[in-house]
Amino acid sequence: MKLPTLIISFLKTAQPAARPMSRDKADTLLLLVACALVLAPHAGNTPLWVGLACGGLLLWRGWITFRGNRLPPRWLLLPVAMLAMAGVYATFKTLLGQEAGVAMLVLLLALKLLEMHARRDLFVVIFLGFFLMLASFFHSQSIGAALMMMFAIIVMLTAQLSFQYTGAVPPLLQRLKLSLLMVALAIPLMLVMFFLFPRIQGPLWGLPGDANTARSGLSETMAPGNIAQLALSGDVAFRVKFIDPAPPQARLYWRGVVLGNYDGRTWTHQPALRTNAPSQFIPRGQAIRHQVTLEPHGKRWLFALELPQAPPGAGVINSAIRSDRHLSADQPIHDRIRYEVASYTEFDLAADESRASQRNWLELPAGYNPETLAWAAKLRQTTTDHWQLANTVLKFFREEPFRYTLEPPQLGRHAMDDFLFGTRAGFCEHYASAFVILMRAAGIPARVITGYQGGEINPVDGFMTVRQSDAHAWAEIWLEKRGWLRIDPTAAVAPSRIERNLSRTLPQSGLAGVLNLNRGIAGSWLTSLRFNWDAVSNGWNQWVLNYSPGKQKSFLQSLGFKDINWHTLVLLLLATGSLVVALISLPLITNRQKKDPVQEIYAHFCHIMARHGLPRATHEGPRDYRNRIIGAQSALLPAKKIAAERFLACYESVQYGTVSGFSVTTVVAQLKSLLKQCR
Repeated sequence: MKLPTLIISFLKTAQPAARPMSRDKADTLLLLVACALVLAPHAGNTPLWVGLACGGLLLWRGWITFRGNRLPPRWLLLPVAMLAMAGVYATFKTLLGQEAGVAMLVLLLALKLLEMHARRDLFVVIFLGFFLMLASFFHSQSIGAALMMMFAIIVMLTAQLSFQYTGAVPPLLQRLKLSLLMVALAIPLMLVMFFLFPRIQGPLWGLPGDANTARSGLSETMAPGNIAQLALSGDVAFRVKFIDPAPPQARLYWRGVVLGNYDGRTWTHQPALRTNAPSQFIPRGQAIRHQVTLEPHGKRWLFALELPQAPPGAGVINSAIRSDRHLSADQPIHDRIRYEVASYTEFDLAADESRASQRNWLELPAGYNPETLAWAAKLRQTTTDHWQLANTVLKFFREEPFRYTLEPPQLGRHAMDDFLFGTRAGFCEHYASAFVILMRAAGIPARVITGYQGGEINPVDGFMTVRQSDAHAWAEIWLEKRGWLRIDPTAAVAPSRIERNLSRTLPQSGLAGVLNLNRGIAGSWLTSLRFNWDAVSNGWNQWVLNYSPGKQKSFLQSLGFKDINWHTLVLLLLATGSLVVALISLPLITNRQKKDPVQEIYAHFCHIMARHGLPRATHEGPRDYRNRIIGAQSALLPAKKIAAERFLACYESVQYGTVSGFSVTTVVAQLKSLLKQCR
């Protein structure tokens, strides 16, 4: 036999006979799909073993459904459930709190699918699924997450509807349309609740036990490689809306943490300066007002264009300017906040202070970087002009073969010696650290500033996006009668880093390099698509996720409501909600199909006959049904049998004949009289 013939023969024998899937099997598989959609967003936010366990349990339940096997016994499920809970406890050291609680509920949903013996179990699965949809917003409240959950709601509602039908089940597409209609009818009420429900201050989803969860962002410390790792992230750090004209790219320094303590490798913030009064600040030029929408980063500092004259007003969060002129909040930032600040790019900072007051910025640890200290002492002997000495170091960075790279070589114990006189390859933290150490060794007060440099204006909405990849470190030195001056050693090595974003300075790799996304395609459809999506995401953050009590009050005031308090807000919510419900319900009530009274009586008759052991078959008409009742040997009394015969004869003549000369009321009365005799 030839090979094609063998293949065709095998396929014919291997292919099962096409049989329609049973209703129970189809409904269960639809429920499994809905649960998979609910669990999918949690897969990346729970431990790996939890996701694998849920996937295995879903596959187990699907295999049981396809095979038509019995569900596993409880003596088998109980140890599995106990093992899963033990795993949660071993991972989180608790069964309480946000992360542990969500992981436990995710596992319980998957396990409950294997223990569905009654209708009550079905509703437990469905309602637990709805709760986990809500819990998915613990991790992400983006547009994509909202659309994903909206789709999951529609599928879960379809699964719930499928189990509700007792007779013939409509096609899947019709059930999906019905679920979509239910969601569409709920949207107006949802909008009323969104705009009018009393808002609370602070994050709705945070739990005290989870306040220290890790987040991406700048740290309180800086060591070689820290910012280079952060620069690989494209996550948004904050967005800025300029009220006044934005400064040029080279002046976009977003001041963050000021680092002054150095232990030979790592720079840290000086705790003693957290609460001191801010240094003297004399602005020059015009203020630049801008509004910052800061993403949560789990730390206390805020970011603003260098240098803010005053902290933001006490609205969303209380803040202050510390002695080193960095903005600090009174609590960690665990929720997206928005604040407005005015900054000056030209200023005099601490120009009138004495040199003795700056001694904290001269300290260096003993026993580290001897070559660097020796070279600094040599430079100090060549000139007494501190500004000239600083420029000599910058010239050294500019003329020697230093490289700006995200992947610098490893450094030893004497990190700055290795960097300055050996590898000569580093990122911004290497150059800032080396410069500050040289300045301190030469007797010039100096410190490291970490924050962000640059940003990208979105032409669609006008917002500037500052990403984690824009993280940067630079230096400040203090000169008598001039105060603190910003010096960015990175500009001496890679000036394009300051004039343009990091992504346009370093070579691109992977798909970005192939498509050349950052060079020469500013008008391409890919860039346009990215800008539009960023604008939509920013609008979602600004107007949906940031719909704060202040915004709610401003919105209601624009509608003419003055001096809104929560009592008035609740009454307005109830009144508007009732009106919306009435407007939604009115078309449904008026368009509801009126039941035929004759058909209602006939259905009641069939129900009575079924109780006497004579149910009507689906295909059976009134004449055949009457003949079967007459000839049936049942416990039906002769009088009732005669009444049933007359009832069906009357119904047949009304339904399929003519009733001229008789009103519907008369016919209905006659049928009701005969129906009483059949009981």
